[in-house]
Amino acid sequence: MPKLTIEDLKKIKEKTLQETALREGGHKIRITVHMGTCGIAAGAREVMDALLQELAESQRTDIKVMASGCMGMCSSEPNVTVEVEGQDPVVYQHMNPLKMRQVFRRHVLMGEVQTDFALARVKQVN
Repeated sequence: MPKLTIEDLKKIKEKTLQETALREGGHKIRITVHMGTCGIAAGAREVMDALLQELAESQRTDIKVMASGCMGMCSSEPNVTVEVEGQDPVVYQHMNPLKMRQVFRRHVLMGEVQTDFALARVKQVN
């Protein structure tokens, strides 16, 4: 195995900072992938991977991605919640990587809720 150079380490550091920045900073949109045991068994890890790839390709810095535990709806896993500032959150059910990519591109980037995949639209209580 070749030795790492200073330049190699700088590239690794920059890549890590970019990936970390996807989950930190000022955000107008929060996407939560519910990754309890049931969600992971149903494919939530692959959904998260697809989401992170879409986010990286979009180069948006105002979107926060989070993982959380089970939301108690095991029969509808994997579940993803999309929260856009000023709008009611939307919970998507039975997600897979292709559906996640569609939700990201259409709902997150274009504002079009994907009702075919939506489990619920949660009313905010002020």
